[in-house]
Amino acid sequence: MDNQKIQISEEQKGQRLDKILSLINEEWSRSQVQQWIKAGNVLVNGTASKANYKCQEGDSIEITIEEPEELDITPEDIPLDIYYEDADVIVVNKPKGMVVHPAPGHTSGTLVNALMYHCKDLSGINGVMRPGIVHRIDKDTSGLLMVAKNDMAHEKLVKQLQEKTVTRKYNALVHGVIPHDAGTIDAPIGRDKRDRQSMTVTDDNSRHAVTHFHVLERFRDFTFIECQLETGRTHQIRVHMKYIGYPLAGDPKYGPRKTVDLNGQALHAAVLGFVHPRTEEYLEFEAPLPAYFIEFLETLRIDR
Repeated sequence: MDNQKIQISEEQKGQRLDKILSLINEEWSRSQVQQWIKAGNVLVNGTASKANYKCQEGDSIEITIEEPEELDITPEDIPLDIYYEDADVIVVNKPKGMVVHPAPGHTSGTLVNALMYHCKDLSGINGVMRPGIVHRIDKDTSGLLMVAKNDMAHEKLVKQLQEKTVTRKYNALVHGVIPHDAGTIDAPIGRDKRDRQSMTVTDDNSRHAVTHFHVLERFRDFTFIECQLETGRTHQIRVHMKYIGYPLAGDPKYGPRKTVDLNGQALHAAVLGFVHPRTEEYLEFEAPLPAYFIEFLETLRIDR
């Protein structure tokens, strides 16, 4: 059982308890925090509270995180494209179409199923459904992910994500021709009230989000860009590019009604860099664009 304590600062006073806790750790979702509060695992000044409690400066918050249950996800012999592996960390290049971790009703064919077959030792911090998972990319986004093999590695990698020291660069193809060569999108992201399965730029129950981008190549109706994440919010690049009027090509959720058929958004996690949790050496990896992405860029070059 893991106990964590925090004290509410002047900047945090007046905010909801569940919101504050969900902002502390990128891996703690708002719904997960609310479950902990409902179960009595979060104490405010030694007393159980409600999710909508408005915190006061100096409040002492104690969070009790239960030990993860014994893993019951079935290991599956699914090939992995491994870029790096040692006793602490494994870096994989996830293919488009693969879900990162199991969820209710979807417990097979995921990256986690493949990892559990490949290596028996994965960190247990994220519990039964997400062993080893430090960060995620969407099902139809391809590219590099770092996975923790033990709790020490997990905690240190998550800390780097929180401190914004992890290098994460993505290649994306967007609708429209971006006239400027580079830009920064600094806009908070939260749940869309009209569609709880989607995210949107909003000031309501949102989290700080920053995406930097620069143009790699322009076409007649599209722009090929590189995005660098400063934060790692759900669907961040997809939401931010839609927000500035250049939605991702092939994106069924955030793209225009008439978009190209690419079986999902044209988005690839191309570069991943981090400090090794044990050796403290900086490691950086780069994965080339998948074949479908390269082929579509070639058709655009011909058309241009």
